[in-house]
Amino acid sequence: MTDASARVDAWLWAVRVYKTRSAATTACRAGHVRVNGDRAKAAQPVRPGDELRVRIAGFDRILVVKQPITKRVGAAVAAEAVEDKTPPPPPREMTAFVPVRDRGAGRPTKRERRDIDRLRGRE
Repeated sequence: MTDASARVDAWLWAVRVYKTRSAATTACRAGHVRVNGDRAKAAQPVRPGDELRVRIAGFDRILVVKQPITKRVGAAVAAEAVEDKTPPPPPREMTAFVPVRDRGAGRPTKRERRDIDRLRGRE
């Protein structure tokens, strides 16, 4: 814990951004992790003050490294090692409503498809 740096995949796993280290490694390979604006490889070292942008479920989380840790630690220590600067999500009233068909309803009929196209403005 006294090292000046840690691997980015190990750090993301240690602070509980990803459930497993292999999931963190896979995210790095896929380009979902950026350190100080640049794409990060799994073995790239992170130091205190580095800003990480992690794309999870279509949204970016902005994390700042306060303490480089490599081993899985308690939740309180993990919370001290990271500073979350992610802006809060917009309220539900501001997001657009997306109509959802019931599961198992099958394909839309011709009439339903025309209604959907009309609703989306694709006439």
